[in-house]
Amino acid sequence: MAENNQSQTPAGCTHDCSSCGESCPSKNGESLIEKANPGSDVKKIIAVVSGKGGVGKSLVTSMLAVLTQKSGRQAGILDADITGPSIPKIFGADSQIFGNEIGMLPVESKSGIKLMSINFMLEDETTPVVWRGSLISGAVKQFWTDVCWGKTDCLYIDMPPGTGDVPLTVFQSIPIDGIVIVTSPQDLVSMIVAKAVNMAKMMNIPVIGAVENYSYFECPDCGKRHNIYGESRLDEVAAEYGIPVLARLPIDPSLAKLCDEGRLEEISDKQCAYLSDAIGKIFDK
Repeated sequence: MAENNQSQTPAGCTHDCSSCGESCPSKNGESLIEKANPGSDVKKIIAVVSGKGGVGKSLVTSMLAVLTQKSGRQAGILDADITGPSIPKIFGADSQIFGNEIGMLPVESKSGIKLMSINFMLEDETTPVVWRGSLISGAVKQFWTDVCWGKTDCLYIDMPPGTGDVPLTVFQSIPIDGIVIVTSPQDLVSMIVAKAVNMAKMMNIPVIGAVENYSYFECPDCGKRHNIYGESRLDEVAAEYGIPVLARLPIDPSLAKLCDEGRLEEISDKQCAYLSDAIGKIFDK
């Protein structure tokens, strides 16, 4: 596996190797980082990842973007899950992509979150994307190089599961500032976290922390918490790999309903609080 050279990148680097001296370590290491679109001014890029599917990466990505937007910052989401895009549905967005002389323009959600997904390019959202890995990776790369993200404080990347072509392409081609790992309270948690942490180390990308989804169910009548999927092992696994626990998301039917109806931006203050610590870590506050 080729290694990302982000850890060698000098401070203030624009990733434009044509303006760089021969002594630049990124240039000598043949950095694969792609230039952002000329119409983009993205301050921070966070990838939301997991070692397996079905743990709720799209939900966590979307909630982080909503909280970022509510904090007065401009958020964006690059939907890198080409074969299983969820972002348009979660935000109730079904617009087609338009462009200008610089590139493609992202779709904006009701609250102004910038969104880019393959579903915005399909005539029917149920049309399957039956592409080989190289085509999928190329599309994700174009979502960075060909999309005018404008002034964006934080661009979240909703990653597909695992450690295949697309995660490798994202980590090598886009200047990621950190990753958030999403997991669940099952015996698989150790494997999920290990795969994500080890890939991040191989690519020299910082791990911001872990979010546990489906952590518990709180009875609406008595308030007692029930561990539907068993006792959490996240604390011990996080300690083993030296990463912080950012949040534990409950099984929340009302949250699932908002996603199904494309109204995630209407989440309550209580639901926002689930990820408040994660937002603090992302923005170092």
